[in-house]
Amino acid sequence: MSEVKLAATARTEFGKGAARRLRRAHQIPAVLYGHGTEPVHVALPGHETMLAVKQANALFEIELEGKATLAIAKDVQRDPVKNVIEHVDLLIVRRGEKVSVEVPVTVVGESAPGTIHIVETQALALEAEATHLPEHVEVSIEGLEAGTALTAGELTLPKGAALVTDAETIVVTVTVPTVSAEDRAADEAEAEAAAE
Repeated sequence: MSEVKLAATARTEFGKGAARRLRRAHQIPAVLYGHGTEPVHVALPGHETMLAVKQANALFEIELEGKATLAIAKDVQRDPVKNVIEHVDLLIVRRGEKVSVEVPVTVVGESAPGTIHIVETQALALEAEATHLPEHVEVSIEGLEAGTALTAGELTLPKGAALVTDAETIVVTVTVPTVSAEDRAADEAEAEAAAE
């Protein structure tokens, strides 16, 4: 995965008012920390950062005062109503270093006819090299019969990744859809009304 380059500027003002002024100027307040260094408060370009964090486990190359630092987003805080990014916590990483990250589960294929699948676990904790973080874990349900439950330990992980989530954690189950008595009565009433 290639790094997403972001030009950062150092922040000297803190607090809600300063953060609001930054966001009005289309910038996002962020903090860069890790490897025993003092936290560095920075402002990131708003639009580029928003696009970059859409990609799961993106690797950032933060340019600050002529120096490049590799980092991953550890926490992205969003406004619950407007869904705009309010703050980003960036963890400094080094090439070759292993880090733990949450990786989303992506289901591919179709289960046996007449069945449905339920994703029980949306993301798995994996340990992987910081510069080769997987974007997702692919789970194939092709042809699986009702009653099948896939656990984290049964999945094929991306190359170089190790499972941190408990291997017995159920990720996907395949079942037969059930219809409640109320739904069945409503369907019959609709059918009778349509027939009249």
